[in-house]
Amino acid sequence: MESDWAAQNLQTIRTLMERASTYRRALAPIMLTVGCIGLGASLLGWTLKINAVQSFILYWLIVAVIACVVAFVLVRRQAIQAREAVWSPPARRVVQAAAPALTIGFIASVGLLLLLPRMLPDPKGLDKVIGTIWLPLAWVMLYGCAMHAAGFFLPRGMKILGWIFIFGGGLLFLGGVPKLPDGMYAHAVMGIFFGLLHQAYGVYLYMTEQKDVAT
Repeated sequence: MESDWAAQNLQTIRTLMERASTYRRALAPIMLTVGCIGLGASLLGWTLKINAVQSFILYWLIVAVIACVVAFVLVRRQAIQAREAVWSPPARRVVQAAAPALTIGFIASVGLLLLLPRMLPDPKGLDKVIGTIWLPLAWVMLYGCAMHAAGFFLPRGMKILGWIFIFGGGLLFLGGVPKLPDGMYAHAVMGIFFGLLHQAYGVYLYMTEQKDVAT
C-alpha cells in the first residue's frame, strides 16, 4: 500500500516537473485576469466609499468568490483545450497545499462579520482597525502562505511571490495604523497586492514563457 502511494506521488511530481513550462504559460492569463479584478475592485470600492467594516469585508469576500470562479473557468477552458482532466492529481496537490491558509482567512472573515456588530458602538474605533486594517493585512500574509505552499508544485516564481506577500503584509502590519481617510488604506492594500502584484507576476510569466520559446 505504501509503495503504491509513493509511486503515485513520484509520478505526480514527475508530471509537474515535465509540465512546468505549460503551467507557466497557463498561469499567465489567470494572474493577469485576477489582477485586473483585484485592481478594478479596489478602485470601485474606493469610489463607492465602501468603508463600513462589515460592508468592506462582505464586499471583498464577494470579489474573492468572483475571482475564484473566473480562475476556475480559465483553468477548465485550458484543460479542455489540452484534453486533460480539470481535477487531475497535480491539480489536487496544488489545491491541497493552498487550502489550509485560505481556509483560515475565510474563517477569520466570517467570524469577524458575526462578531464585530457586538462591538458597536466602539468609540475607540477598534472595529475599524481590526476589520479594515489588520484583516486585509492578514489576508495578504495568508494568501502569501498559500502561494508559497502551492509554489512547490508550480513554477519557481510562485514561491518568491508568496514571500513578497508575506513580507509586504508583515512590514505594513509593523508600520502600525496609518493616518489616512476611511477606506483609502484598506482598498489601496487590496489593489496593490491582489491587483498590481498579480498583474506583475502575470507579465513576468508571459515574458519568461516567450523567452523559453525563443531559446
